[in-house]
Amino acid sequence: MKKRYLSLIGAILCAASLEGCFMAGAEVSQNGAFQGQVQAETEASQTETRQTEVRQTEVSQTGAEAPEDTGSEAGVPAVYMTSDISPEGLMRIYDALGAELPEGNIAVKISTGENGSNYLRPELIGELVQSVNGTIVECNTAYGGDRANTAYHMQLAEDHGYTAIADVDIMDAEGSMTLPVTGGTHLTENYVGSHFANYDYYVVLSHFKGHAMAGFGGAIKNISIGIASSDGKAHIHSGGTGGSMWGGEQNAFLESMAEAGKSVSDYMDGNMLYINVMNRLSVDCDCDGNPAEPDMHDIGILASFDPVAVDQACIDLVYSAEDGASLIERIESRNGLLTLQHAEEIGLGSRSYELVDIDEAV
Repeated sequence: MKKRYLSLIGAILCAASLEGCFMAGAEVSQNGAFQGQVQAETEASQTETRQTEVRQTEVSQTGAEAPEDTGSEAGVPAVYMTSDISPEGLMRIYDALGAELPEGNIAVKISTGENGSNYLRPELIGELVQSVNGTIVECNTAYGGDRANTAYHMQLAEDHGYTAIADVDIMDAEGSMTLPVTGGTHLTENYVGSHFANYDYYVVLSHFKGHAMAGFGGAIKNISIGIASSDGKAHIHSGGTGGSMWGGEQNAFLESMAEAGKSVSDYMDGNMLYINVMNRLSVDCDCDGNPAEPDMHDIGILASFDPVAVDQACIDLVYSAEDGASLIERIESRNGLLTLQHAEEIGLGSRSYELVDIDEAV
């Protein structure tokens, strides 16, 4: 039995320019917002109203129904959802994708998170990581902190419990490799950790939340900034200019994230899947060791083979939540929806999707 309905999500797309963003070493205030030289100048704004077609589909308890079996129109990706944020729920959402992982090396890309942040706990993700025989992969940061070099980063990964559930590979421990960017406005090259090519498949496991510069962080941020080497992170933040990491033009940074993500997706040629966990929905990222306390409820876990679709579905759920005002304000004040718009324009994925609620069968 299939139920079909339309959901009208008002998505406000502010064409903003943020200058003087977040100087390196800035202090973090009690509410989790960065202090320092932060100046936002709004140049223009426009309102975009999107009508997203959403279909909830009952699936078997094994979650074995594949995306092409949901009755969706050709080319519209499926996004699976469960409200069960638990190891069992994570396994069910993974099984719902029906992914066929190849023989070889499987990477599970997470954010190891700063101390005190809302990073995904090993108790939640351990069963999934071990079920795919995955190696947890990350790259060093470009802003200091406990993840700025490999030795400190590995110690933090151990402290956070990740080394107890899997091998951990800091992919830029031995430098960078270069990926070409096709169809980009700002980037022609993307610099990722040199170990990136060692893996045959990527399970991209992201904590969806706000972000002080990007507005929000999900799958696209995890495969762009997250897979970029420390040098590559600076390249993306500068909008490809090679200038100051913190003084780049805001919209160029947002679009560069989409372009970097596309280079990763193109290189892997479909050998990726994306899971977003919507818990601890702070306005601040897991790169913030003193994040603002979430003031909205947990939502669930979403999964797709399309990074744009899964991020857009998360955005739509935030916009439809009664208590999502703080996170919406963070997203719009940074013009964060531009990343999704540009990602679709350059072919990274689709903002239209079919939402499949796997809890309907339980």
